[in-house]
Amino acid sequence: MWFGLVMLFLCLSQTEQANVWDQQQTDGLYSVIPQQREELTAGNRVQRSFSGRTSRAVLGGGLTINTLPNNMTHVVEDSGKYYMWRSFGPEDQRTQDLWFDMSDVQHGQVRVHSILSNSYKQAVRVALSFDFPFYGHYLRQITIATGGFIFTGDITHRMLTTTQYIAPLMANFDPSYSKDSTVQYLDNGKVFVVQWEQVRLPGKESAGGFTFQAALYKTGRISFSYRDIPLSLDVIGSVEHPVKVGLSDAFMVMSPTSQPPGGAQQTIYEYHRVEIDMTKITNSSAVELTPLPTCLLHDSCELCLSSNQTSGCSWCNVLQRCSDGMDRHRQEWLDYSCSEESKDATCDDYFRNESFTASSVAPETPLTPEQRGCKREDQIFVTGSDVKTESSTKSKGLSHTGIIAGIAAALVLLLVLILVAVCIHCYPTGSSLLYLIQRRKSYWTSMKFQNQRPGYTEVEGEGHEKYSIVEAGPC
Repeated sequence: MWFGLVMLFLCLSQTEQANVWDQQQTDGLYSVIPQQREELTAGNRVQRSFSGRTSRAVLGGGLTINTLPNNMTHVVEDSGKYYMWRSFGPEDQRTQDLWFDMSDVQHGQVRVHSILSNSYKQAVRVALSFDFPFYGHYLRQITIATGGFIFTGDITHRMLTTTQYIAPLMANFDPSYSKDSTVQYLDNGKVFVVQWEQVRLPGKESAGGFTFQAALYKTGRISFSYRDIPLSLDVIGSVEHPVKVGLSDAFMVMSPTSQPPGGAQQTIYEYHRVEIDMTKITNSSAVELTPLPTCLLHDSCELCLSSNQTSGCSWCNVLQRCSDGMDRHRQEWLDYSCSEESKDATCDDYFRNESFTASSVAPETPLTPEQRGCKREDQIFVTGSDVKTESSTKSKGLSHTGIIAGIAAALVLLLVLILVAVCIHCYPTGSSLLYLIQRRKSYWTSMKFQNQRPGYTEVEGEGHEKYSIVEAGPC
């Protein structure tokens, strides 16, 4: 009774939490364009359209986005667990050092993306030339959006602004408004830089264009640089789009559902967020985010449980992975019951279990006279990787006897043949030999033909495949 009431309360609270989450989302829908379509639509201006508010139902494909339930770790903001950040003003030299001059060829070849530069609420996936560590996970492709942010998720959906982002300045920017607005990027193998240049806000076009950058370094460091910020960020909010500065990551799990097919749906849970103080974002300012060691960094049980660089880590021996259970591998962590396996476990426990498994297959030891006198028929002896029973030992002795008997029979046959040869040589005109000669054409020829059996080798034609169908009977 009490258990049912508790479960009902959790379900109701979760439903209310999801409703609040939906009400908080004011972002419009983003269309993700395949990268190969850029040349087909280059140079065409796209008329901006206002999509309005959205709910989880528009995602389709059984994908929902939600916050963490009450029985899991809630979103941690600026906890210092994954990143630490510093801001720099116009007077700091570090601000100039972090800015990339896109006209300087020393930084690498700059590509102006024609679709993003002429679109509104569009996003394009771009491949990286290096592995970029983000929250301990290595990314090889990201999604650049016109709204001043980078989407880092593996599964692309239309609510890109919700989570899994790198946002130097996420806002309702419309690069299609002005021909001076561009979205450009460069990748020199060490750093990937995206620049939103002279992008304007709908309804506030007269205020001027925003120009800012996001740089992703191969080391995992991230920097936001701002050159032109004509408006204070507290006045650029819009019902069409959220305004965010910072980072966010989430994991996806399969949640059971009664709706077909498959009886499960994918749910994205945001587990961490870094929110930058927006009052620090002004003209000629910058923010630098430095990654901190995560549990995923450790590749051994000893480092996982004893490192003073991380905390809350557990070692999942079956996956050979160190984690706190809150990362993009959450589904595997649940599938293999890593939380239960690692509970109150030490590396010595894993080592003893592995040693016990290895020692269970040990060399055979000689039996004492007492043991030999009390053997049973089903007694098992272990030798290396072979498992032998008493009956198999007896069969081995019988096989030796058969080999000896076969050798003896072969010797007897050889002796008989020698005696026959001697008899033929000594008595060439004997009655037995003449009988064999007379019968050689009829009998021996027939025997030779009967012993010949047709032997066909199946040869499949070149370039053809062989298919087989097996009909399974009832179990």
